[in-house]
Amino acid sequence: MIALNIFHAIDDLFTKGLFLPFKALRFSGSWWGSNAINFVFVVVALVYFAYWMKESKKFKDTDTEDLPK
Repeated sequence: MIALNIFHAIDDLFTKGLFLPFKALRFSGSWWGSNAINFVFVVVALVYFAYWMKESKKFKDTDTEDLPK
């Protein structure tokens, strides 16, 4: 019974709390508004990918990367 209550609490947390902004975006009527969060995620991913590639190049140029011998 306790496990069932825990799962119901998790369900209520997500459906009545954390997903409400996404429901509002879904019914906004604007395609750009509905996909704004996706654009933010893509920009963040591109920034982190560029940083990762810059650091990878830095380690490769200084010969400090861990390569199998």
